[in-house]
Amino acid sequence: MTTYTTLISAPELRALAASGAPLMVFDCSFDLAQPGAGAQHYLQAHIPGAVHADLDRTLSALHGAPGAHGTITATQADTPASGGRHPLPSREKFATWLRSVGFTNAMQAVVYDRNGSAFCGRLWWMLQWLGHAQVAVLDGGWQAWVADGGAVAQGPETSHFASDFALRPSLRRLATAQDVLAALDQPGQTLIDARAAPRYRGEVEPLDPVAGHIPGALNRPFTDNFGPDGRFKSAAALRAEFEALLAGRDPASVVHHCGSGVTALPNVLAMELAGFEKTTLFAGSWSEWCSDRTRPMARA
Repeated sequence: MTTYTTLISAPELRALAASGAPLMVFDCSFDLAQPGAGAQHYLQAHIPGAVHADLDRTLSALHGAPGAHGTITATQADTPASGGRHPLPSREKFATWLRSVGFTNAMQAVVYDRNGSAFCGRLWWMLQWLGHAQVAVLDGGWQAWVADGGAVAQGPETSHFASDFALRPSLRRLATAQDVLAALDQPGQTLIDARAAPRYRGEVEPLDPVAGHIPGALNRPFTDNFGPDGRFKSAAALRAEFEALLAGRDPASVVHHCGSGVTALPNVLAMELAGFEKTTLFAGSWSEWCSDRTRPMARA
């Protein structure tokens, strides 16, 4: 059976589903401005059999609103694996959810959203973080599925029997704020910020208490990875763009981040599509970094 670890096209997904191979599709649709909209969109229309994976409730540790000095704390004894606005849940906590929806180690996972692939990369990365390599992003997302004539389902899906999904050694590297601070301005670390240029420059900040960026970080808005059709650019185009951005810096030194560790993931995936080795994620990202006003910050 062919396995997919980066991208899968809509025709490939249709063929895979028809083959009867072990498969689970996840709808990661979300809206930062209206957190409940993703679940509503899922109920209105989704790929048949897809499980909804909500950024706030499933793909993040339970967390509250920013408190003193912008700090966000996890709640209900849910010890997070990172800080920031969307802290990673612990590996075991997330594995428990996967078991509850019937996901197994034998399954090919396919993730998508209807938001320009802004959110589904989080689940792509998290499954590999749990040691599950067979996970791919649906190239072009929901829009590509519909354009290809894919079937559409509405309403809730039938519940799955619980599985015995087993944690395996992580296939991903995760950096902490302390790691980033310790290596700041060192040649062994190249920071890439995936936020839009005005947020990176500190001209606007709609989500976090402080505007700006981590000193020395390069800016690569995650939207730069996609063509007009919403699909990832070619491997050759992505490689040329990242080589120009890095300007001779070691690709292996790259640490990706964004506002809360979500939209950095298209950059992570794009570098792998371009033929680079796996890079590191600072999941806490700017929202965690700026919560401690003693850390250095830059603008413009």
